Amino acid sequence: MRPTDVELWGELRARTAPVANPFMSPEFCQAVGRVRPGARVAVVRQDGEPAGFFPFERGRWSRGRAIGLGVSDSQGAVLHPDLHLDPHELLRASSLSVWEFNHLESGQDLFLPFATGRFASPVIDVPGGYTHYENLLRTGSRKFLKTTLAQDRRLGRHVGPLKFVFDERNPAALRTLMAWKSAQYRRTGRRDRFAQTWINNLVRILADTTEPACTGVLSVLYAGDRPVAAHFGLRSRTVLSCWFPAYDRNFAKFSPGLVLHLRMIEAAAAAGIEMLDLGRGDAAYKDSLKTRELMVHEGALLRPRPGAAVHWLSREPSRAVRRFVRERPQLKAAAVRTLETIGKMRDPRP
Repeated sequence: MRPTDVELWGELRARTAPVANPFMSPEFCQAVGRVRPGARVAVVRQDGEPAGFFPFERGRWSRGRAIGLGVSDSQGAVLHPDLHLDPHELLRASSLSVWEFNHLESGQDLFLPFATGRFASPVIDVPGGYTHYENLLRTGSRKFLKTTLAQDRRLGRHVGPLKFVFDERNPAALRTLMAWKSAQYRRTGRRDRFAQTWINNLVRILADTTEPACTGVLSVLYAGDRPVAAHFGLRSRTVLSCWFPAYDRNFAKFSPGLVLHLRMIEAAAAAGIEMLDLGRGDAAYKDSLKTRELMVHEGALLRPRPGAAVHWLSREPSRAVRRFVRERPQLKAAAVRTLETIGKMRDPRP
């Protein structure tokens, strides 16, 4: 992309999106382009001048998907507010038969009619600083806060003095985090994202990215000189998108992941971040930490082409099954137990 396109992209995002999510930055799309050969950005023009950008990945049968699908937590197009588009015409001009998304941000009115699912993405608002946020926790999650602060003290007493680094630049710490996360995926019966070369390489590229709209941030909690918990995410000037948290299981009884999150929230607020996006997905710690929820959407925009039919046959039946399970707590709990059993078979260690 030309520097002028990157500048216009930033200006359009500032005008049309209240949340400066780094996954919607040109720098994130450029990083994906270095590891995914099908990555593209369609430039939408009005009267011959650029008026919008539509990032996507193209696969077989002209099947398209949101750029970075599988790891991106915010998806959509970046368009001038006065631009009026036919979404099917946009697909045709991009040589796509379908465009699939699973984290479409709210406000993407061009694609929202094609959403088939809607999901909460918990967020933490800290524009008033950490002290104000901690006071909210004392009101809404008092037991959680008290327990986590006690674990912070216990960890320091029993393992070693605690040190927290918000923006760690040691590559060894990133490798440690990725190893912990891979083990967690296997242990819980989920697909190991870091076993996929493109995701592995993407994270390493983003760890070295330091643009204002998209900076890789590795946060590490040390006990003594030993890392016990870490998190890698992306930040813009005002938003930190939480991405890959993990911890050393040898210290699980001290809840190092929760201790890390509280310290990370405090450091983020001090660094000028106004919101931390915890990402789509159910987790007890997210419910305790959140101040509110954003909404993201999944679905697909299709054109009447063979590739679209292939997509529907391969994706929609499984989507319907997942929706059916999610809407029934007993089935959802059984599915989680099954994944955990599979994980124990992969990794029998306690």
